Order: sequence, then structure tokens, then C-alpha cells
Amino acid sequence: MNRILLVDDETDILRVLGISLRADGYQVQTAASGEEALAIFTRETPELVITDVKMPGMNGIEVLREVKNINPGT
Repeated sequence: MNRILLVDDETDILRVLGISLRADGYQVQTAASGEEALAIFTRETPELVITDVKMPGMNGIEVLREVKNINPGT
């Protein structure tokens, strides 16, 4: 497992978590919304998705449901 998708509407959290995970050797992509996350997920199919739960528009639970529909092994 090397590729991670981080999803959060707060850019500071995306930045800090991204820096930390990259320092540990992970390939990290970030998305500021659920819709953006699903577009990236469909294109890149990361092994792990870490998401905020409360976000405007599509919340984190909805994102994870869609991710599981696209790729149940994630």
C-alpha cells in the first residue's frame, strides 16, 4: 500500500497530513471535496482513502460508500 487519497475541505489539514504521509514514503493525492475525491479515485485508484466526515456537499460517509461501490477492496 503506497497510494493514499486525503479528502478534507480544510486546506491546512490536507497540507499538514500530506506532508507527514509523504515524509513516511507514501504517494499522496488530495481532494477538497467529495466530488473531487471521486474523480481522483476513479482515475488513480489509490489503495487507501482517508476522509473528513463533515464536509459541505458530499460528506465523508457518502464518499466512502461510493468508493466501495467503485472498488470494494479499498
